[in-house]
Amino acid sequence: MSQSTENQYYHHGRFRVTGGILPDAITAYRTYGDPSKPCIVFPTCYGAKLDSQTYLVGEDKVLDPRKYFVVTFALFSNGESSSPSNTPVPYNGPYFPEVSYEDNIRAQYTVLTKKLGIKKVFCVIGFSMGGQQAYYWPVVYPDYVEKYIPICGSARTSPHNICFLEGPKAALTSSKDFEDGHYKNPPHRGLRAFGRAYCAWAYSQLWFREKEYLCSGTYSDLDDFLRGEWEEAFVNGLDANDYLTLLRTWQKGDVSAIRDGGDLPKCLGAIKAKGLVMPCNTDLYFPLQDSELEMTYLKNARIVVINSIWGHEAAGGANPEDAIFLQAEVKKFLEEA
Repeated sequence: MSQSTENQYYHHGRFRVTGGILPDAITAYRTYGDPSKPCIVFPTCYGAKLDSQTYLVGEDKVLDPRKYFVVTFALFSNGESSSPSNTPVPYNGPYFPEVSYEDNIRAQYTVLTKKLGIKKVFCVIGFSMGGQQAYYWPVVYPDYVEKYIPICGSARTSPHNICFLEGPKAALTSSKDFEDGHYKNPPHRGLRAFGRAYCAWAYSQLWFREKEYLCSGTYSDLDDFLRGEWEEAFVNGLDANDYLTLLRTWQKGDVSAIRDGGDLPKCLGAIKAKGLVMPCNTDLYFPLQDSELEMTYLKNARIVVINSIWGHEAAGGANPEDAIFLQAEVKKFLEEA
């Protein structure tokens, strides 16, 4: 069994993306298991790096390297693949071109076929932005993917979701230390504001109502929670320009824009792969209603709802009970004929 516990990097050379050219595009990835086993692709979500993907990968988890060859991919702009923070002048920082989901999928496909020799992908699974990529794969490469599992994601980013993202984006870009993206030091004021604006939507109203910070012993009050959990996460997370480029990728998500001129029912109805759609009933980013609508167009998929007060965080490994439920349903789906 082969296993990569460190990042590997594929150099594409000149690579065209939605907003222009990357002179030497790089895709970061890791592999787990034997390449002769069925291949599962597991791309990152918003703000995540490759080491965070292990919450579903391991011998005691659903993506078991003894059974599958698991490939985790880093999105462009996550700080590991080509990003505003690691691309040389003149494509660095605010000059980094806009990147789409389709650009990411084309790059990942190149790694799978040219570097890893994968003839077919058994399943693409992803959470949040990873879930949106899971929708893209069977659309961009309809004969290459057998199964797909979008978890708390959508085939098209809704206007409601786009508007939500404008809040943390404005909090960051309006801060005095952001300097229109030309900051010399990390814009901590803006990143703290970004984290606070982002937090309220990450959970559900029920979660906030039932969590008693004043009595938990972990945080003294809600402000302490916001500072210790969310300001800390973004101040010590990605580069600010990386966050913004990823955010634009998220906002522009729409699988039907690839080949069907925005006709979502036609696009989803043409997907050949078998799908398992897993929304959370209290998700404020990707509401259950969006998934239910998509299910009316999909011809070879079923929906399994994660019933949880944890909102969007229910599917990201934050709550052990939700993680057990999710992995059991994914395991069942992967083992189906």
